[in-house]
Amino acid sequence: MPLHIYCEEIAVNMKLPKFVMKDEAFVCEVCKTKVPPLKVTSRDHCPHCLYSKHVDNCPGDRQCNCNGLLKPVGLKKYKDTYKIIFKCQRCGVVKKNVIAADDDINKIIELSSIPLQE
Repeated sequence: MPLHIYCEEIAVNMKLPKFVMKDEAFVCEVCKTKVPPLKVTSRDHCPHCLYSKHVDNCPGDRQCNCNGLLKPVGLKKYKDTYKIIFKCQRCGVVKKNVIAADDDINKIIELSSIPLQE
């Protein structure tokens, strides 16, 4: 089942919104960087190593028990920007998140050279 349909199904069944604003500071489990809130939208990955954590079923809901690391595995054009494609190292789910203005541009360039396997 496509992830966006899964998220909508969970939101409808649990009577939850499909997006919950969560812009919290955190310490990256991969590179140990202290990551501040983004202050524009929800911070969902480390701007230094680009890793994320599988804690949401729907963006910001913090309802996923997996807690696996989401490894950045690719980049995809999205409107006038790009989305980072992540794959959970624990359960294998694939997620996408929009790049942030403070993301390490060299890491973004590295991701852009990886062929998509969709």
